[in-house]
Amino acid sequence: MKFFIDTANLDQIKEANDLGILDGVTTNPSLMAKEGIKGPEAVFNHYKTICEMVNGDISAEVISTEFDKIVEEGKKLAAIHKNIVVKVPMIKDGVKAIKWFTDNGIRTNCTLVFSAGQAILAAKAGAAYISPFIGRIDDSGWDGMELIVQLAHIFRVQGYKSEILAASIRSPNHIIKCAEAGADVVTSPLESILGLLKHPLTDIGLAKFLEDAKKFA
Repeated sequence: MKFFIDTANLDQIKEANDLGILDGVTTNPSLMAKEGIKGPEAVFNHYKTICEMVNGDISAEVISTEFDKIVEEGKKLAAIHKNIVVKVPMIKDGVKAIKWFTDNGIRTNCTLVFSAGQAILAAKAGAAYISPFIGRIDDSGWDGMELIVQLAHIFRVQGYKSEILAASIRSPNHIIKCAEAGADVVTSPLESILGLLKHPLTDIGLAKFLEDAKKFA
């Protein structure tokens, strides 16, 4: 399973990349705004900087909702760097745009997916990645992980080439469950990635090893 970090913060991206396990980055307008990045030129420059930091796919999200404008914006984003994947919302014009991008050699990430039906449409249109938001599904009173399991089964049966990119990760356990459920990729905050490192028995064991090592100093 690939590890992406879901942020626009350069320090966090660098920290995750320095671990040696980072495969890519996902961002969105909200994450850009959180970093105080405003205006098309500043956003494009920020994407370029991220692409120069990480050797992997970088999802750059369109903010348009009409087919022609999605295509126009997506072409500009894709021109920033070869690793850019155009992030397109799961709407009717978004599906049409994904098909257009697919036919014209531009890879896409279909975002805001909350059902198997939506994922099937995105896969049929040729999305490279499909992003179910499991945390938000959990928030609505349903089990987001069940969708990952369902999509892994459907994609295997149907032979869809799209990769399941589990998004809206809320905890290290979400990451583990996604791996068990068959997600191809997980994108999460740095905190959740670092949380995988932690276990109290590791801390206790290391403390004892270090204490015993002093006896041989």
